[in-house]
Amino acid sequence: MVREKVRVATRTLQWKCVESRVDSKRFYYGRFVLSPLMKGQADTIGIAMRRALLGEIEGTCITCAKSEKIPHEYSTIVGIQESVHQILMNLKEIVLRSHLYGTCNASICVKGPGYVTAQDIISPPSVEIVDNTQYIASLTEPVDFCIGLEIERNRGYRIKMPKNLQDGNYPIDAIFMPVRNANHSIHYYGNEKQEILFLEIWTNGSLTPKEALDEASRNLIHLFIPFLHVQEENLHLEDNQHKVTLPLFTLHDRLTKLSKNNEKIALKYIFIDQSELPPRIYNCLKSSNIHTLLDFLNKSREDLMKIEHFRREDVKRIWDILEKHFKMDLPKNKF
Repeated sequence: MVREKVRVATRTLQWKCVESRVDSKRFYYGRFVLSPLMKGQADTIGIAMRRALLGEIEGTCITCAKSEKIPHEYSTIVGIQESVHQILMNLKEIVLRSHLYGTCNASICVKGPGYVTAQDIISPPSVEIVDNTQYIASLTEPVDFCIGLEIERNRGYRIKMPKNLQDGNYPIDAIFMPVRNANHSIHYYGNEKQEILFLEIWTNGSLTPKEALDEASRNLIHLFIPFLHVQEENLHLEDNQHKVTLPLFTLHDRLTKLSKNNEKIALKYIFIDQSELPPRIYNCLKSSNIHTLLDFLNKSREDLMKIEHFRREDVKRIWDILEKHFKMDLPKNKF
């Protein structure tokens, strides 16, 4: 466990991790502090960050089990201690980490007797099992336990819909949220005119609290980008009825305006997942800590070619997307 003394910043806003610990593979804790804040600001930031941490971060989980040999969800199988329903509940608890887009398939094929745990899941290389010891089932006889799994990356949660069931497919309630809980508290000082925000984050191990805080912050920035450059002349009243009509901004129009006003600042707030990149290219850039278009443009051709699984034609493809959607005068020496 790491714990540091809190020192109040006196000039600019500063985030700092003051406590962190790993209670188990599936239980991480972090405590962060932000200061100095004016009265009322801590509550505004704390509420927004908590909602972003719990609802805006993507996670990976098992969403469906497949087996044509299982008659229905509440049946029992000879040689298996648990019922099918109990096995599905155990699969629901498996913690996974990935950079998937969409869904992928995995499987379990074990011969008893013995225990079935998370380490028996055969999954693609892009999916990592956080805790291999997680329990799934107990085989009491020499029976074959073989099922297919569907793994998906998404956000929030999804309740299985019994009306859309297909033979052999057993949907599992999906809880994609990697943040188990988030809480904020406020400390007042300076005759209660200034505030310190404390933010506590608990995760399931697929993300560290620091990674969760970074991703939640980026997602909040995404949500507020449309409001940065709304011009008052684009708002108009109709028939003095106090009806305000807002223009429909497309991503292309917004980014074009940003580039004309201050291209460097704009690129800092345009993240690569807004650029319609193929999943493979996106994952390559993200693995090299390239999150914004400014990060990408600051890399030389040699730097890009050092990225694992990144190819020369990928650079040209990214260039074509930038020129098509952002209408920017890009340097040609990247080729």
